[in-house]
Amino acid sequence: MNLATTESERTLVIERVFDAPRDLVFEVWTRPEHVTKWWGPNDFTLPFCEMDFRQGGRYRYCMRSPEGVDHWVWGEYREIVRPERIVMTWNREDAAGKLWSSTVATLTFAEAGVKTAFTLHQSIFETVEYRDQHNGGWTQCFDRLASYVKLEWESRRGGS
Repeated sequence: MNLATTESERTLVIERVFDAPRDLVFEVWTRPEHVTKWWGPNDFTLPFCEMDFRQGGRYRYCMRSPEGVDHWVWGEYREIVRPERIVMTWNREDAAGKLWSSTVATLTFAEAGVKTAFTLHQSIFETVEYRDQHNGGWTQCFDRLASYVKLEWESRRGGS
């Protein structure tokens, strides 16, 4: 691991546009009944999802890989501005419960007509390798989110 990197090299920024209104995209981030349907990389499930969605509230997720390996994520909601912004700590544990990564994630949701321009800003990773691992996981997660919000939006509009 190379720790002698700049903060910008250990920062992750991902931008996406989702085919659903901002209120809906924000909602599916903030309610467990939605989160359990799209969270995690491809073929992962979310068998445990606990959320106390309020400033100072905590969350804890267990992402289960197709091979049955559990990946725990937990943190605290530091700031919530409905439906524009969520700031939360992001902590990753290994199977033995050892913390191996701790960052802060800022999610922004901007109106783009009937779509949502979304940005994830996450920093500061301990290493570039950890940033890259999260980039791969988030990218797959956001692909799943895109499919989910599109279907949810279509169903709310009457299937059109």
